[in-house]
Amino acid sequence: MSHSTSAPVSAGRNHSPKTKPPSNFRPELQGLRALAVVLVMVYHVWFGRVSGGVDVFLMLSAFFLTGGFIRKVETGKPLALVTYWLTVFRRLLPAAVLVLIAVIGASVALLPKARWSSIMEQITASLFYRQNWQLAADSVNYYAADHTTASPLQHFWSLSIQGQIFILWPLLLAAGLVLTKALANRFPCLSYRGVMGVLFGAVFISSLAYSIHITATAQEWAYFDTGARLWEFALGSLIAVYLPLLARLPAALSVPLGWVGLAAIVSCGMLLQVEHEFPGYLALWPTLAAAFILMAPQHTFGVQRVLALAPLVKLGDISYALYLWHWPVMIFFLVETGSEEISFGAGLGLMVLSLLLAWATTRIVESPMRSWKWLSAKRRRVGLSIAVLLSVVLIPLGGWEHQVAAEEGRAAAQSETDNPGAQILRPGYTAEPSADALMIPLTSKLEDEWSNYGDDCSGSWAPSAPEIEHCQQGGDPDAAKTIMLVGDSHSQHWSGAVDLMAQKQGWNWILLTKPSCRFGGPSQTRGDACGDFNQAAGKYVLEHDPDAVITVGTFTVLGEDDQGRSPGEQEHVVPDYQAGIKPLLEAGIPVVAMRDTPRFTTPVPDCVDRFGAESEQCSIPVTELMAETSPLDALVASGELGENFSTMDMTDQLCPDETCSPGIGNVLIYMDRSHLTSTYVRTTAAVFEKRFLAALNPAH
Repeated sequence: MSHSTSAPVSAGRNHSPKTKPPSNFRPELQGLRALAVVLVMVYHVWFGRVSGGVDVFLMLSAFFLTGGFIRKVETGKPLALVTYWLTVFRRLLPAAVLVLIAVIGASVALLPKARWSSIMEQITASLFYRQNWQLAADSVNYYAADHTTASPLQHFWSLSIQGQIFILWPLLLAAGLVLTKALANRFPCLSYRGVMGVLFGAVFISSLAYSIHITATAQEWAYFDTGARLWEFALGSLIAVYLPLLARLPAALSVPLGWVGLAAIVSCGMLLQVEHEFPGYLALWPTLAAAFILMAPQHTFGVQRVLALAPLVKLGDISYALYLWHWPVMIFFLVETGSEEISFGAGLGLMVLSLLLAWATTRIVESPMRSWKWLSAKRRRVGLSIAVLLSVVLIPLGGWEHQVAAEEGRAAAQSETDNPGAQILRPGYTAEPSADALMIPLTSKLEDEWSNYGDDCSGSWAPSAPEIEHCQQGGDPDAAKTIMLVGDSHSQHWSGAVDLMAQKQGWNWILLTKPSCRFGGPSQTRGDACGDFNQAAGKYVLEHDPDAVITVGTFTVLGEDDQGRSPGEQEHVVPDYQAGIKPLLEAGIPVVAMRDTPRFTTPVPDCVDRFGAESEQCSIPVTELMAETSPLDALVASGELGENFSTMDMTDQLCPDETCSPGIGNVLIYMDRSHLTSTYVRTTAAVFEKRFLAALNPAH
């Protein structure tokens, strides 16, 4: 978000008698900033939605930036790119650094350790203006950390894109100047504005086309993608380039357009699902609305009658700091109170607190540093100040990371008896963990707990179907027996036990997996992509004729449904499961159907960090989460699937004594709401092997 308060010169306007003279400072644009940030806050606090206000910010920043560079060129001043970059980031960093330091302190004090790792990554990403790419990667990564509350740094995505534009746009403007001079002799009538109009027009068209495409195909990624947002900046730059021409529009047209723009900005979040449909062509709504306001003249009946009101202009002066503060203030409030929604009164309180923090930040930090002439007198002083500001965040961040690493080293040095996991459930087990032993895996280390054993499938085991993207292979590839594990992440998290079993038995094992795609027949509940994967996986199994296939045959659910049924009452066989496994059974391939994993309503590690592993608040009776009898029992009893079909239930290894708890044997069972830690699963390997062999040979 740009700090600049001066808009491009409105030269060349054809003013009507009721139109005021042009001015370098347009207070209504400060009011527009204020309106945008208020809309952002209101929609974040009370509606859990986004308003389109950020798109207005993005466009305005390019409008100011481009106008400033055009004025430099037209007045014969050097572009001085390095000086510009140093000045811009010296103005942006102080407030951002203050907020990041506050987030570090609040995260240590209030956030569960399970979230620390992602917050550390995001602090660095925010500081170096690449938070949007961090969030884009997390948004399409099924294995990214599962948190019920958003990151306190999530809003830095837009600031990161702006930071990238503040580097890219001056280069483009400088390239346009070089091109203008190179073509001056051949095209003497060619102006700098004309060249930049072509360049920004090309960026606008290509980026908008890309944005429409990527929003339609991968919206979660597109929302944070710089390339999908470039056209919004290009639109602001085009308005700055052609402002002298646009100023000639008759007031009878431009004045009403200004009011239309104001109404469109206010109504955008009400009428559009901004968060789930932007930034494709629908983002033209708020950006064109802002363009109408930029084009509006200073007229007696113009839109500035509202936007230039003193309170809005004053609020616009602190809009950058207000945007920085409002989001973490809201997120930490939700974390501390455990609430999912914010009441009207609490929301007003959060806004007032954010306003006070923004005012203090602007008054005490931003303004003094901006006006400190000694600091800006030489470029090396500016560069040094930027280095100091970065260090102010990196030093405490490094200390925090060192503290976490030291605890992780201590946990890694513990003996096996300190963390026996499921082994403690075996009859006759008597060893006791040390009194000061840490539960493993540490909640700060959960990113390493996805079961990811073996290597990518190779040779004759490599799948040829493009629908099978994830194929892993372990054990002995030349073994006489091969076991296949097929399905989604709830199949995958048992691969650690399968791996140990295969090593002991001298088997080969294969894992075919697709996130959120339970194996079975074609089903509308799982979508076409899942159906295509399951069809390809079924063909793969038939082609390789394994000695057995393991799948997960039931679905557990999160929370009560609309009829008030508990999760246990809702556990059911995977839709069209029989249709998926019948071809395998008919080919003589044994299929072992596992029962699904119990699902907690909140991430288990967060509960452990907040209340402790032994707290009753983190444990739930198994009857609330699972059906009294496995839904798979009816399939076996019916006999319709034949002798090659059998079942396997590991629920008692997760919920002994009829209670599902966070940990057993000083080992954390869950890494989120329903996925098992690989550390715990491997402690169940002996029981897993025994039950798997019994399922294949029930007579024995």
